[in-house]
Order: sequence, then structure tokens, then C-alpha cells
Amino acid sequence: MTRATAPAKLNLGLVVGPVRPDGKHEVTTILQRIDLVDRVSLEPAPELRVEGFPDDTLVRRALEALAEAAGVEARWAARIWKRIPIAAGLGGGSSDAATALRLANATLVRPLPAEELESLAATLGADVPFFLRDGPQLGEGDGSELSPVRLPQDFWVVVVLPEGAWKPSTAAVYEAFDRRGGERGSPARRAALLEALERVRRPRELAELPPNDLASSPLSAELLAAGAFRADVTGAGPAVYGLFHNRRSAEAGRQRVAPRGRAWLTVPAWYG
Repeated sequence: MTRATAPAKLNLGLVVGPVRPDGKHEVTTILQRIDLVDRVSLEPAPELRVEGFPDDTLVRRALEALAEAAGVEARWAARIWKRIPIAAGLGGGSSDAATALRLANATLVRPLPAEELESLAATLGADVPFFLRDGPQLGEGDGSELSPVRLPQDFWVVVVLPEGAWKPSTAAVYEAFDRRGGERGSPARRAALLEALERVRRPRELAELPPNDLASSPLSAELLAAGAFRADVTGAGPAVYGLFHNRRSAEAGRQRVAPRGRAWLTVPAWYG
């Protein structure tokens, strides 16, 4: 049996453009892992089993797709230990799937090359390829076209899932974005994000990145008032993050927003 962590991610910036010919939206986003993790184990088995998280579909689909691409039977038993909140914009399902792909691919007599594994991952979801790479990435196209970026990693993160928060499907969030004409002005916002990204050398300069196009939350203002130098919704939400210069201020921020929902204190992570 092999085990690995499956970290959550933050969208430190998310600009959404118009719908592409393939029906997906054009996005520009900055993806950063954090040390809030699920755990995934995998071992050989007579048939495919995924245990530990009854609602899983993505890990099963990932392993079935890998077996088909490799021309083998899907004979693995995977187990998921969930800690990342579900449907919160933190990418837990995508991370679990990527971790299972990586573990299963290593068991093959002829493992898929990294490029092929990423292409397969992209068919499962735009975030999945990110979790097969190390370090922060700039996601473009539908979000799965990745290029590495240099970001400071010496800051603390508070993640808050507001009490009673419920997110409709990601598709519904994008539909609402389209109805309000959210894509208007996206080229200028994309240019602003890329220009701000070029200037980032120190953690506090992450504050210059434009806010999330898809979602906002009053908790962002509360985290800023608590000392965060940047706060925003991640992905399609509803989870909100605040970035802090040191652990002491981050813990104070976490305590301030803890009555509003579940709150975690964590740090950036470079790889899964």
C-alpha cells in the first residue's frame, strides 16, 4: 500500500472571460497549494474499489480512465480520508483524483509519461492537472493550461467556510456570471492580473492581485480588518481565505472569524 497527501488549493486571483467554443469559460488564475490536506492510499486489488468517502465519483473516474489509457484492468483499491471541505472552492476532489492517478500510474509496468498523465487529468476537470505539478502555477485557457510562477511562500493562511454556506453547482455559478454580463472588461482585468503577478516579490504584494470574478464574501472584509494583507473567495466559493504575515496575527484572525464558520490555520505547500 502507498499513501500520499492531497492538498487543497487557493485561487489567489481568478479572472473569467467569455465562453469558449468548447463550452468552457476562458480563465486566468493563480493556483497555490496549501497544507490543508486529504489523504489517499492505493494498493493492488482484484477489482476497482474506492472507499472512505461514499460520495466520490472523481477518483473512480480517474482510475478507470488511467486503466483504459494504459490498456490494463482497473485493479486498485483506493481509500480517501477527507479533511478538505466539499464543494468549497478548495479543489479537494480534484486533488484526490490527481493523487490517485499519480499513485496508480507508479504501479504500472509502463507508466504514462507526465505529459500524457496531465492530458488525461484535464479530461477529468480543469484543476486536476495542477495537482500533478509542483509549486504555484498560472492557469490559462480553461484553467488547465499551466505555467510555473514564482511566488513568495513565507506567509500564513486562514481558510473559513461560512456557517450554513451552500454553493450551487460550479456550472450554476458560471451561469449566474454570464447572466450578469461578468465577462465584460475581462481583457483589462486579465492584463491587470498578469501585470500585478510580475511585480510580486514579497507576500504583501499579493494584495495587488485583482479580486475573484466569480464570487465575493463579506468575510473578506472581516479578515482584512483582522490583519490580513489579502482576503478573497477561492474558486467558485464559498470558502474564503486571508493571508497573514505571521502565525500570531493569523491565529488572531482565525479566532476572530471562527464564530462565523469552520476555520483553519495553514501555510502554503509546494507539492502534494
